[in-house]
Amino acid sequence: MSTTAVDKNIDLKVSKLAENIIGSEIIKLAAEVNEKIKKGEKVYNLTIGDFNPKVFPIPAELKKAIIAEYEDDQTNYPAADGMPELRAAVSKLLKERGNLDYKVDEIVIAGGARPVIYAIFRALVDEGDTVVFPVPSWNNNHYTYLNNAKQVLIETSPENKFMPTAADLKPHIASANLIALCSPLNPTGTTFRKKDLEEICDMILEENVKRNATGKKQLYLMYDQIYWALTHGDTEHFNPVSLRPEMKNYTVFVDGISKSLAATGVRVGWSMGPKKIIDKMKSILTHVGAWAPKAEQLASAVYLDDLASYDSFLTDIKSKINDRLVGFYKGFQSLKAEGFKVDAIAPEAAIYLTVQFSLHGQTTADGTVLKTTPDVTKYILDEGKVAIVPFYAFGASTDSSWYRLSVGTCKLEDVDGVIGNLRDALKKLK
Repeated sequence: MSTTAVDKNIDLKVSKLAENIIGSEIIKLAAEVNEKIKKGEKVYNLTIGDFNPKVFPIPAELKKAIIAEYEDDQTNYPAADGMPELRAAVSKLLKERGNLDYKVDEIVIAGGARPVIYAIFRALVDEGDTVVFPVPSWNNNHYTYLNNAKQVLIETSPENKFMPTAADLKPHIASANLIALCSPLNPTGTTFRKKDLEEICDMILEENVKRNATGKKQLYLMYDQIYWALTHGDTEHFNPVSLRPEMKNYTVFVDGISKSLAATGVRVGWSMGPKKIIDKMKSILTHVGAWAPKAEQLASAVYLDDLASYDSFLTDIKSKINDRLVGFYKGFQSLKAEGFKVDAIAPEAAIYLTVQFSLHGQTTADGTVLKTTPDVTKYILDEGKVAIVPFYAFGASTDSSWYRLSVGTCKLEDVDGVIGNLRDALKKLK
């Protein structure tokens, strides 16, 4: 009897964590979009927080440096906490461009931002601890689940550009073990105002004065600033440690080149924070094996050491991203002025525009009533041939009418096509 065949009648048991983990809503939507594209439909796919390398290639100097490192056979294990050359380059970048002073032993390198976030959660959050984070936001719910922790979701409002305030967080501060914040924010492309972030920092510092007096575990802040270099117009990026130096004891950053250099597939990210925490994260990542490849690390070190080239690349990519964001924003404002029930928040940073489709209750040409947000999303995709991500995919209410529109994969000429398609689709509604 053969033992190689899979018996489909056997109910294979897995861990409780694996059994109950939730897949990505974005990936689910992307699969639906890709299926339409395979069938030959012309769909504007504005869902993925990524770049089309043919439209937004990585810096040419970085590409050459990566190839050179592979030709030099730099293919063995990297240092567990990251190559010293790269940590030194990151330290220089942070000091000269980010207004942050971190020594090389306060920085750990990983294979992008995701393992950094995972390591932060594992280093700071025990089973049953409470993680507080605003929604919409990216993946905090999943990392909380992976840590068997409790989550407290703070639903934010368009009036404050979907950024949380100290008043929003205050009711939960005493029970919190980790606050997870992101600015510029994925999915909104909006940023903290200086005053709002200062008030949050002051609240965390005040809480830790109490905890330090009693020996209780401190309240930590995970600050994801992976998009900090991609600000537009007069927008200024603020970070907790520059605003309140005492926050250096309690802040662990998420950072890297994935977004600033359009290098999502190069997989070079880093974290900086208190040395003890960074050391523990290094140990965790050592066992996970979530290192950035050695060649990419060495090449990134060479590239980041030349801040003139870095600045030049940023000027160019920010201009191209901003042209698209502003184009879409003006397009939505035109649709709004024409009487359609749409809106958008002015772009500030990152590669995202926050847009609104207040279409619940409207009727399509065939008499179908758009009752739910999934109904609206499907109509925009089917009739408008435009794919965007509803905020409920980022933890917001399932009836939210707000969406993330990502410009990293679109050409500038696509803007008019998208707005035109949406206009035609909206005209058909009653």
